[in-house]
Amino acid sequence: MALPQTITSELDALVTHYPDRRAALIPALHRCQEQLGGWLSPQTLEDLAAYFGLEPVEVFGVAFFYPMFRLRPRGRHLVSVCHNVSCSLRGAEQLLEHVCKVTGAPVGGTSPDGRFSVVRVECQGACANAPMLDLDGTFHEDLDPERAERILRSAP
Repeated sequence: MALPQTITSELDALVTHYPDRRAALIPALHRCQEQLGGWLSPQTLEDLAAYFGLEPVEVFGVAFFYPMFRLRPRGRHLVSVCHNVSCSLRGAEQLLEHVCKVTGAPVGGTSPDGRFSVVRVECQGACANAPMLDLDGTFHEDLDPERAERILRSAP
């Protein structure tokens, strides 16, 4: 299998902006993730390795290292719960537990219906209003489990 021609064309243009072709790997990973279903399949990683003339292990290593790359399909909605000090002191663990119960998704996984993926994240900069969660890019702060449940149930 090979990368779709539309992506290959974009990558051909992208690599011209870098002194070394392989320096475009991270932007290429982002582009593939955006265009190929929101995650990076093992086949996509192998195809990128072939495109860049790298060993597959090199591309897999980069994709596994950076938390912004998803290596499994994710749900329609992404729920990120902060767990740093402020959030933890104000109930983040209980909030995360309740989020998992409401969505049916384990931490780091996706609900059986494919609706939600839940992740534990580092500081989101909302420490003064902890605990918080991010639902599809929208911060919700000063949460308790009941309010979080209402927010999640209102997701389309």
